[in-house]
Amino acid sequence: MSHASLRDLLDHAASAHGDRSALRVHDGTDWRTTTYRELREGAIRRAGLLASLGVKSGDRVGLLMDNRPEWPETYFGIVALGATVVPMDIKQQPKELAHVLGNSEAEVVVTTKGFVPRLQEAAQEASDLKTVMVEDAEDLPDGDRPAWRHLPMALAEVDAKTAEEAWSAPSVKRDDLASFIYTSGTTGKAKGVMLTHGNFLSNVEGCIEVAGLGPEDRFLLILPVHHAFAFTGNLLLPFALGAEIVFTRGIKQISQDLQETAPSVFIGVPLLMEKMYERIQGALAANKLAQILLKIGLRGLVVKKVRAQMGGALHLVVTGGAPCDPEVIRGFERLGVDVLEGYGLTEAAPVVSINRPGDMRPGTVGLPMPGIEVKIREPDATGEGEILVRGPNVMKGYFQNPEATADTIRDGWLHTGDLGRIGPEGHLSITGRAKNLIVNREGKNIYPEEIEIHCGRAETVKEILVLGYQGSGEKVGERVGMIVVPNEEAMPGLSREEMEAKVRAELKALVADLSDYKRPRKTHIRWEEFEKTSVGKIRRFKYKIEPD
Repeated sequence: MSHASLRDLLDHAASAHGDRSALRVHDGTDWRTTTYRELREGAIRRAGLLASLGVKSGDRVGLLMDNRPEWPETYFGIVALGATVVPMDIKQQPKELAHVLGNSEAEVVVTTKGFVPRLQEAAQEASDLKTVMVEDAEDLPDGDRPAWRHLPMALAEVDAKTAEEAWSAPSVKRDDLASFIYTSGTTGKAKGVMLTHGNFLSNVEGCIEVAGLGPEDRFLLILPVHHAFAFTGNLLLPFALGAEIVFTRGIKQISQDLQETAPSVFIGVPLLMEKMYERIQGALAANKLAQILLKIGLRGLVVKKVRAQMGGALHLVVTGGAPCDPEVIRGFERLGVDVLEGYGLTEAAPVVSINRPGDMRPGTVGLPMPGIEVKIREPDATGEGEILVRGPNVMKGYFQNPEATADTIRDGWLHTGDLGRIGPEGHLSITGRAKNLIVNREGKNIYPEEIEIHCGRAETVKEILVLGYQGSGEKVGERVGMIVVPNEEAMPGLSREEMEAKVRAELKALVADLSDYKRPRKTHIRWEEFEKTSVGKIRRFKYKIEPD
């Protein structure tokens, strides 16, 4: 079904599936559910509250929360007004938050008490920020800019009729902006990817066409929903289907959550898949009865037991963000669970291609989604080149950054910066990355240049090179490491041992301002300058960081 907007998607879900459970969350004692009708009512109240604060079509509103039912309620309340949501990464540090708020010109932020200290610091630099609505805090900071308000108390004052009018009055179309999702970049500053209602809806419609899912499915949500992959595949898609979403309690409780809620669909990054598979394999290796059954050919009994430990209903896993070990994919398939590996990027809302049920090709990321074109730019003799994407899912551009937009979207084609080739039957394979991008095991994109610019501010550092590396025995994803050339002239009279200690101390203080996943895990000290090209660029390929 084609929807006019994301608001229309939720309206339809509440109309068609009103009494069905939309969200299931553990409250510390037991699982509780929110129906589609209740979800819509909560979103309407929030739209009314935001409208009372002056939020209107074209405005930007920050959303900084971990996964919880209030997240989608707030999101839909914002976009129903024709405003744009700025979903903020819960791992971002104050300086990063300040940049996102400043660049997006967001005047309102909705958050929870755990993020108040970081927002307090970020607000000092975000001059446009006027109001912060806090979900669950009792003691709020003082101050007029921003004004800190207790959200539940404010919601209680919202008139139901006024809220309904605020929800339904604005004309919201597919081409209107829905989200600014900030991604790191080579300039050292995160760029706001402008995604429309239509970008997301076209992606959801394509997923429905290829995945063969329905309202009887139950999705397990563990990835943060501020990320485009989780937002589209694990929030919007089940809403469009009328399916249920289970909010996990966290990675440590995932096995228990699987058994207690019996999800049928799980969306995750390769790191999660690896951990789950390793746990299964370890349990099988320690189970003597299972080993005997496998030896005498009674695999079915073992598979049935393993599936029961995963809730008994799991039949589909979707993974993306980083390459997945083909053996992990085959291992899940032997347990009767299809693993669909796909490829996407935030600028494409995000899914570009995916393997299909019944046509899994481990080592590839499948066929392009319906309505999406993929081609290889200037392929070499092996067919490898930069992956280009065109379709209704491609972003409008980067907010307030026409130069980066023009460089990324040319003649209607999104230049991904990723390298790949297309097989004889149309399956896409990712072969590498242009522009030095590091993708960690959680599927996070990390631009070395951002970290180099940030850490290069250190007075004790002359040159710095940030590289990805894999730990010993690791097959998937990379860690962040850096090689540093000290500025010896800035530390006269010190021994090299003392200089190294000073460099490491200054860098340690600087990286504290970065999100945890961007922080280098290894720092090597080099006392000679890096080899450079004729124009002064470091020959990055000459250097590497050895594994642990």
